Amino acid sequence: MVNPNIRIVPERDVAAAARLARANPGQGVAAIYNQAGAGYAAYADGDPHQLFAFDGPHAYADRCLWEVLDAKLVALRAAGRCEIRILDAGCGPGTWLRRLVTRAHSLGFSRISARGFDIAGAQVERARLLSRDLSDLPEVALTFEVADLCDRLPENDKSVDLTICLYSVLSHLEVIRLPWIARELARVTRGFFVATVRPIGSPPSVFVDTVENAQQFRQDNILDRCRVELCDGRCFTMNIHLFSASELRGYFAHDFEIETLRGLDLFHSRFALDPRWNPLVPALADDQFDSELSRIEDAYGASPRFMEHAAHLLLVAHRPVATSERWAS
Repeated sequence: MVNPNIRIVPERDVAAAARLARANPGQGVAAIYNQAGAGYAAYADGDPHQLFAFDGPHAYADRCLWEVLDAKLVALRAAGRCEIRILDAGCGPGTWLRRLVTRAHSLGFSRISARGFDIAGAQVERARLLSRDLSDLPEVALTFEVADLCDRLPENDKSVDLTICLYSVLSHLEVIRLPWIARELARVTRGFFVATVRPIGSPPSVFVDTVENAQQFRQDNILDRCRVELCDGRCFTMNIHLFSASELRGYFAHDFEIETLRGLDLFHSRFALDPRWNPLVPALADDQFDSELSRIEDAYGASPRFMEHAAHLLLVAHRPVATSERWAS
């Protein structure tokens, strides 16, 4: 039986997408993120040297996401776990895996095995450079590798305590590959799985830089392609699929128990006071407004009517296994 939550792409659309890709040699996702350079880390995650400042363009969503991830680390440690294995599928410059390893170390895990991988070699190299201090810790085995999520993962079945796949990683993949990729991520995960994606009603994005730095851009939701021309002269076309909430759930509900499916940043990126526009706004008023935005985020983020208009969709899940197996060392 065909899962009604998963969109079937007609053969003519797949063929058209393939022709478009062949017409743009060298414009693969890896090449685009390699060309994004060192500035991409700050755009995506904030200052890479201030891991927990959460001061990037996606700061509000990042803080919400970190609350979820931190809670999972705390739960694992509180359950008596001394060792932990973490996987970051599509790690980019490695910021989120570095955050997790740093926090796991502070919680007292005696052995931390963590692997991040990405198809963009330049971003992987940046992750390695930024993680040298962590990698030297005796309790930590931290590696970053160039690899493709469309290939079979080297991890053993049910060997990973926390698997993450964040922001645009799943959106860059061909829709016809997503069911297999979801099953592969589930195969290696014995604990928690956390993913974020761009939903169908999300605000515009050019993915490697701020919208302000784009001369023009256009998203084609039939072919799942986005063409971008940046003000610095770079021009590229990349695979971008925007998800519905039911579709995202459909890919993972068979192998995971879904704990949370909600929107991240429905209002902050649209309505938060921006000193670049009005530098005279008092700081107190800014704090009060942010507090009010957070209140309505909590009220509407999980609403089916609103969540697909958020900047990101958050899915939190775990393997439906017996408690004794889940916490076994």
